[in-house]
Amino acid sequence: MLSLELIRNDPDMVRRAMESRGASAPIDELLELDQQRRSAIAEADQLRARRNVVSRELGQAKERPAELIEEMRGVGSRIRELEDVIRVADEGINAHLLNIPNVPREDAPIGLTEESNVVERTVGELPTFDFEPLPHWELGRNLGAIDFERGVKLAASRFYILQGKGARLQRALTDWMIDLHVDQHGYQEMYVPFLVNRDTVTASGHLPHFQEEMYHDEEDDLWMLPTAEAAINSIHRDEIIEPGILPLYYVAHTPCWRREKFSAGRDTRGIKRVHQFEKVEMFKFVEPETSDDELEKLVANAEEVAAKLEMPYRVLQLSTGDMSAPAVRTYDIEIWAPGG
Repeated sequence: MLSLELIRNDPDMVRRAMESRGASAPIDELLELDQQRRSAIAEADQLRARRNVVSRELGQAKERPAELIEEMRGVGSRIRELEDVIRVADEGINAHLLNIPNVPREDAPIGLTEESNVVERTVGELPTFDFEPLPHWELGRNLGAIDFERGVKLAASRFYILQGKGARLQRALTDWMIDLHVDQHGYQEMYVPFLVNRDTVTASGHLPHFQEEMYHDEEDDLWMLPTAEAAINSIHRDEIIEPGILPLYYVAHTPCWRREKFSAGRDTRGIKRVHQFEKVEMFKFVEPETSDDELEKLVANAEEVAAKLEMPYRVLQLSTGDMSAPAVRTYDIEIWAPGG
């Protein structure tokens, strides 16, 4: 969530940032509510001060002037009105702030689509084959590793079953990634709830920005993790981290769920874009001054996974319009896959 003070002090900068994202933000409405709130607070404070003075005078007076008593009744009524104004303004301000995306870094690529993403580096040589590589959905079916039909039978479209070699491969990869990040990169392994409360997914920025893409248990108001990031982000929520404790590196393996809408023709086959998937998530709590360097280290840790698997890949920096709402800078690592 952006600081209200930042928006108040430099609204034009925030407007330019939102324009670079292709996002609309109710800056004028927010500033109007802020002004109403501040004016109401100032008036209420003045009235409380006046009430305190009069209360002392009445306490010391031999007689209680009727006009002062009547004035205090009016003061009390007005303070209650102002408290309602402040409450409504606070609710409106909070709702607006939750819907305003973050301000991207000044050097982030400007653009509204993935076409504006910038390739930072490409690593590894693309192999050549003397045969036609099969797409992964055919290879997985031929090896008895993926069962699409039964996955749909058990759940719905975009669900699948991993079996035999496929299930063992996924388990081996996740265990290996966790061990790599714990043993060589200094992360602490975490096991987090797969269902989290509204405050947790709001704090991570998933609500309200991704509400339509998340699975929700309405009875208990619990949300299925779209990524372990949502849970890890709140581990220290409402806590004070003492000086010298940061940085904190965490890694977690969780299933993730996304009620994503899929466009025809784009990764519509196979297991690239599905409703349930496994993910190993790295997360850091760091000092603001070191955040850029720590992000670069995190990307390097992720790249090492691809490098050790000897899989060609490239690192992209996403444009302002392609990064998610809570992000100020985003890198994607894309693995080259023969056959699709």
